Amino acid sequence: MSNSSNFKNLKIIDLSTVLAGPSVGTFFAELGAEVIKIEHPIYPDITRSWKLPMEDQKSSVSAYFSSINYMKTYQQLNLKEDAQREQLYELVKTADIILMNFKFGDQEKLKVTDEILRGFNSQLIIGKINGYGDKSDRVAYDLILQAESGIMSMNGTPESGPVKMPVAFIDVLAAHHLKEGLLIELFSKKGNENYKGKSVTVSLYEAAVSSLANQASNYLMNNAIPQRIGSLHPNIAPYGELFNTSDDRIITFAIGSHTHFSKLCEYLELSELPLENRFSSVQNRVKNRTELFEILKEKVKEHSADEILKYMNEHFVPCGEIKDLKAVFETELAQELVRTEMIDGIETKRVSALAFRN
Repeated sequence: MSNSSNFKNLKIIDLSTVLAGPSVGTFFAELGAEVIKIEHPIYPDITRSWKLPMEDQKSSVSAYFSSINYMKTYQQLNLKEDAQREQLYELVKTADIILMNFKFGDQEKLKVTDEILRGFNSQLIIGKINGYGDKSDRVAYDLILQAESGIMSMNGTPESGPVKMPVAFIDVLAAHHLKEGLLIELFSKKGNENYKGKSVTVSLYEAAVSSLANQASNYLMNNAIPQRIGSLHPNIAPYGELFNTSDDRIITFAIGSHTHFSKLCEYLELSELPLENRFSSVQNRVKNRTELFEILKEKVKEHSADEILKYMNEHFVPCGEIKDLKAVFETELAQELVRTEMIDGIETKRVSALAFRN
């Protein structure tokens, strides 16, 4: 990718911590912006200490911290100290964007309210992330948002109980929403000498609820409350069932159309199945998905994963192997997304914040 000069004249101050806010800063840094991450000298970003057992406990960085801090410069300021806060004000005078995720009331305590900051720079764009809206003082962590937005209630299996997703999914979503809002403001500002700075605010809760998409509509239109069905899809089958191959690998199919289903059945020498009423439509396949799975799994076990994947890819049938991260990062496409940087003398790695090409 050749995106490193897109925002070469953009200056961003990153006061945020944990994942959502810092990942927005990294996004712009990777696009060429100057991003200054400011941390408290005694209490820096908490994720510096969020380490796996095998990580060096004395190190000033962790893999978690590295994942969403890239190509930034670092500065320590205690915003409770007048002289150090003045240094922030000086930076604000020439900044385009400032990022923050302070708890309710902390902007006032630290004297970094929107009004104060715009007193130094009337065109300043302020990007803010909070948990439950501008007026809520609730502490918000991704786990709690996954619990309270309905996501955990439908994630998992009947046996497992509610399950959290293994990435901070709500933080990631909120960051994307904030990026979009900030890009819109930058577009509004471009070439407009009379532009007045705006504040773009994203709550983790609203980002979570807005992500419910088809599951939300299933409820809103049909009063269907999603149940825990593992990786299965409530509207499509076979979709998400796990199949063992002859070489003890695990694959899954996302059969989204009758054409997909017919091609799958043709390969498995089950050409009569699409003609049977119980499997002749998407709805019927969903109703009879357990019976269908039992039929398909016996045939899938007769073939190797490579044989199945080759045929399905050649015939445009969505099919994939269940891979761990070792296998993922052995692929060329994933390796192209790895970014390396030295932070505090330590080699750090993360995946790119940019999943587009231009």
